[in-house]
Amino acid sequence: MTKKTKPALLLASLATVGALALTACGGGGSDDGAKKAAGNAPAANADRAGGQAGGGSGYDLSLRSGTARENNAPQRTGDWANPPGKPAAKPVQRKWVQLSASRAGDLDPVVVNGSGFTLYRFDKDTARPSTSNCSGACATTWPPVLVDPGGKIFVDGVKAADVGVIKRDDGTRQVTIGGWPVYRFHKDLKPGDTNGQGVGGTWFGVTPNGQKGGQPAGGGADQGGGQGQADPASSVILFDNPRFQDPAQGVAGPGCQNVARPRVASSLSADGSLKLWSRPNCKGESKVVSGDVADLGSVGFDNKVSSIAFG
Repeated sequence: MTKKTKPALLLASLATVGALALTACGGGGSDDGAKKAAGNAPAANADRAGGQAGGGSGYDLSLRSGTARENNAPQRTGDWANPPGKPAAKPVQRKWVQLSASRAGDLDPVVVNGSGFTLYRFDKDTARPSTSNCSGACATTWPPVLVDPGGKIFVDGVKAADVGVIKRDDGTRQVTIGGWPVYRFHKDLKPGDTNGQGVGGTWFGVTPNGQKGGQPAGGGADQGGGQGQADPASSVILFDNPRFQDPAQGVAGPGCQNVARPRVASSLSADGSLKLWSRPNCKGESKVVSGDVADLGSVGFDNKVSSIAFG
C-alpha cells in the first residue's frame, strides 16, 4: 500500500503504561519551516534525547527524517566536507550531520555518518547525564561528531527520540545517541572500516539505540533491544513507514490487543518480545519479534499487523 511520507512531528503517548515516544520528522524545506525538536521535547525525555532535549537547552536542534541527499543538503558541506581517506585534522563543528543505521564490517547494525564512516561510543563516557570524557589528544584520535547550533541532524533508521546534543568543555556541540556521545576513529580511512571496534576494551561501534555494536544479544543490561531472548514487552509503537518514520500509533498490553489502525505498520519499536498477528483478536498468521524492527518486510509482516499478544 502507498506509504505516507514526511509529516512534521508526532508525539505518541501511551498513558496506560506511562511511556512516551518522540519522533521528529521533516521534509527538505526551508529552515523556517523546520521543527526544533530540542525546544519541543518534554522534560521527561531529556535523558533519552542526550540530556539536552527541552528545558531551555538553547541548542536549537533540528532533526530531519531521511538522508542528507534526500533533503538536498549542499555538496562539500556537513559530513561530505572531507573526502574518504582524508579525515579532518581536528574535530570540526558542521552545519549538518547524518546518522544512518547500516552495516560496517562485522557490525550489523551500526550507525554511520553521511560519508559512510563508522561512529563509536566510549565506555568511560556516561549517558545519564550525557557526558564526554574524551578531550585533548583523545579527541584527536577519536574526533567527536559535532554540529553547529541550529544545525541539522538527518536521521535515517535512527529514532529521533534517541538523538540529542551536549555542550563540550570547549563550547562545541557533540551529537549523542541514546545519551552516549558519538565519535569517529582517525584510523578508519574509508567507509565501512571498523578499526576502532574494541580498542582498549572501551570503544565500540554505536548501534541505532546507543548500545554497543558487536555484542551478543541479551549480553547484559546495556544490550537492550537485541534479537535474542528478551523479557516480554508491555507496549509497542507501530510506525506506518520503515525505519521508524511517522505516522505511528501506540498499543499497550496485557494480553491480546487489537490495533486501532490495522494492516499499516512497516516498522516497530518495543522494549521486549511480543507476538504479531495478521487478524484481530490474535488470530491468523503470527510472528514473534523482539526489540526494534526497522523493516517489518524483513520478517514477512509488512502491512499485516492487526493485533498483538503481550506477555
